[in-house]
Amino acid sequence: MKIVRAAWKLLVGVKDALVLIFMLLFFVALFAALNARPQRAAVHEGALLMALDGTIVEQPAELDPLSRLAPAGDAIGEHRLRDVVHALDTARDDARIKAVVLDLDRFMGGYPATLGEVADAIARVRASGKPVLAYATAYTDSAYLLAASASEIWVNPLGGSLFGGPGGTRLYYKGLLDKLGVTAHVYRVGAFKSAVEPYIRKDMSSEARANYQALYGALFGQWKEAVAKARPKAKIGPFLSRPAELVQAAGGDIAEANRRAGLVDRVGDRVAFGKRVAEIVGSEADEPAGSFKATPLRDWISAHPLPRSGPGIGVLTIAGEIVDGESGAGTAGGATIARLMLEGLEKHELKALVVRVDSPGGSALAAEQMRQAILQAKARGLPVVVSMGGVAASGGYWVATPGDAIFAEPDTITGSIGIFGVLPSFEKTLAKIGVTTDGVQTTPLTGQPDLLGGTNATVDAIIQAAIESGYRRFVGLVAESRHMTPERVERIGGGRVWDGGTARQLGLVDRFGSLDDALAEAARRAKLGDRYHAVYLEKEPGFLAKLIESALQDERRDESQDAGFDLFGRVAQERRLTAAQAVGDARRLAEGASIQARCLECMGAAPAMVRRDDLRLLDLLLARFGG
Repeated sequence: MKIVRAAWKLLVGVKDALVLIFMLLFFVALFAALNARPQRAAVHEGALLMALDGTIVEQPAELDPLSRLAPAGDAIGEHRLRDVVHALDTARDDARIKAVVLDLDRFMGGYPATLGEVADAIARVRASGKPVLAYATAYTDSAYLLAASASEIWVNPLGGSLFGGPGGTRLYYKGLLDKLGVTAHVYRVGAFKSAVEPYIRKDMSSEARANYQALYGALFGQWKEAVAKARPKAKIGPFLSRPAELVQAAGGDIAEANRRAGLVDRVGDRVAFGKRVAEIVGSEADEPAGSFKATPLRDWISAHPLPRSGPGIGVLTIAGEIVDGESGAGTAGGATIARLMLEGLEKHELKALVVRVDSPGGSALAAEQMRQAILQAKARGLPVVVSMGGVAASGGYWVATPGDAIFAEPDTITGSIGIFGVLPSFEKTLAKIGVTTDGVQTTPLTGQPDLLGGTNATVDAIIQAAIESGYRRFVGLVAESRHMTPERVERIGGGRVWDGGTARQLGLVDRFGSLDDALAEAARRAKLGDRYHAVYLEKEPGFLAKLIESALQDERRDESQDAGFDLFGRVAQERRLTAAQAVGDARRLAEGASIQARCLECMGAAPAMVRRDDLRLLDLLLARFGG
């Protein structure tokens, strides 16, 4: 029997080994398939189909494997800005591409400056003589900014668009915290640093209101100017000032009201739109009505990698919330970004450095860790140029201070020079259920900060002093970098948030320009001429994340062929994103022990830009408690 059992164990072991080997080979094959460069046959003559489902971001977040358990339609996709712009620029000069199709049915937006770069690339395609056709069931403000540069704009007969502009309401939690007995201990510098207001007020302060009105007014003015320039025949003014009158005049038909106002060219469903595209680019035989020859955006991007010839200019991407420690793509972990910077200096013969910032800030400690790493490039004599994306505020501006020159777009959101800390305690919550605390202290700091019994005056004074010291350091860094006096920085600091145009006037930004402009400036300072290429110092997404994202993209694409969001579905989706921001507010309160240099005002300019983790947590909460 022992021999039989031994033989059986051997057979089971062999079986398990074979299964493991098979699974390993299977995943290796999948990985190779995902990463292999497509052959020329993968690019088809016809249209470049840009189905921009989700948002456009500087750096897509790395997906958690558990996200695959959620329905694909609930997962907001993310498209990398430089990939989208590069795809448009390469399609413009490729004879195989007869037209560009913008499928904006499920487009959720991005920061104004990000969308402006894409709109400019679309305009370049159109200026080359190639038609650009846009389709959506309903256009948001963000989607219409892109569509305005198209040569033909289509809208579904049962859809239509109404424009709201940036802003809206935000949630305040003081009343809820009082009911729960939670005490939010707030430490801050700057009357305009309104990130803490939701925890200590029931409404917006006059300082915050003035700051919001100035910022959103400037951004909305730039949106209107961009739309008017791209589509002069659009009567955007009347549709913004008296939309109800125009819709009522069209018998309640919003799509028809859009057409009469010159906002769209054609009213038709997806099949009619597809037939129109087929007239230009052709269609395959035996395909359903509405089909046309096309190369999907993902295939086009894979077939057109960025250039790699000439000396290298490092591009350090600081995108997303700035956090302590390690992080995946789409979040800027201080340790991760610092390591990528230092490794890049050792592994690559970099001639210059561009720091690409697209972050509303976060941990001051992590921001300083990244700044110190960037200074290592300067210590080696490398020119350092900063390129601001959609947002580079608070901690996002902190990491920009080493730059020899700072580039931004007119509608980049920046500034917010100020820091704060929030620390919750639960002594009143416990008292509601009859629980109290008591003990012995050997020093004023014994057991402090006490989250259960409450903080004391000593720890409050120390934390506030540390916040004020951190603010003085922030002001000093800006003053040194921008060649200003600290008093001058104080006058434009205090937590105020600026658009890029105002920031340039104030001296916080040197020049307007994109990432390419910043690369050209870095090359000029390094005396490289016109021959150079970007070396992106980024953490590559993991194997599982690539598999999941690929699968989700396919599922989103299948779904969007059948249905998009109508006007009211758009509103519901935006409310879902607002609710996800509330989840993020709760998370930040729970994590608020560190000193923060963060701009929450920036979120109102792009409500779709929420963390995937917060959105997934919201969905889990709704599934658990929503019935």
